[in-house]
Amino acid sequence: MFDHCMYFNTSALARRLEREWAVAFRPLDLAPPQAFMLRAILESPGALQSELADTLAISRPTATRALDGLAAKKMIIRQSTDRDGRHMAVHPTARALAIASDLNDASAKVTRRLKRLLGDAAFDGVVRDIRAVRSALE
Repeated sequence: MFDHCMYFNTSALARRLEREWAVAFRPLDLAPPQAFMLRAILESPGALQSELADTLAISRPTATRALDGLAAKKMIIRQSTDRDGRHMAVHPTARALAIASDLNDASAKVTRRLKRLLGDAAFDGVVRDIRAVRSALE
């Protein structure tokens, strides 16, 4: 029925991948959106909330919810910028820095598993094609 429906098939794939990463990040007490947000913060300490939303291709309210969860877990701190008090820079805490390696390892483990199942070339091709579709729709 939905064999040729991009929405149905990408949504079903997204739900399946969400479960994969949820299992991977569970030992770190992070949901996948929080874990990917934290990875972005660790990669760019001091990034603005709006920049993080853009990096992760999510809305600002969605970014705020992920950041609120990370703040509650004492993984990040937000600081007003010197340029404009309305803009908040996000910094990792010592607690976040302590799990940075485990966070990247958990994600890499899922990626390795998917590459084993699909093959490296197919995995890379799917990621490339999905990014191309996403870019074309922006």
